[in-house]
Amino acid sequence: MSDGSDDETEAVLDALFTTIENRREELPDDSYTASLFTHEKGENATLEKIGEEATEVILAAKDDDDEELLAESADLVYHLLVLLAIKELTVDDLRAELEDRF
Repeated sequence: MSDGSDDETEAVLDALFTTIENRREELPDDSYTASLFTHEKGENATLEKIGEEATEVILAAKDDDDEELLAESADLVYHLLVLLAIKELTVDDLRAELEDRF
């Protein structure tokens, strides 16, 4: 299990985003991520998933279900990263925005 250090968190987010960008470029047929870039609805499919996952995060928190809260939060973060890639933004852009808020 990870100790949750900032470096490890950044590494995980960076690695996930790199994988998302690779799926966007390569568009493998068997990739859920690639399907979000090629879905006939375009970015709307990802936006719908973000809404769905956000609702599931809220419900898990309301039900005091920490395991479900973590799982749904991970799904939400993943879909937010896909949206950033669709919009041609990066984790570095997000990081800079967050740093500006300190």
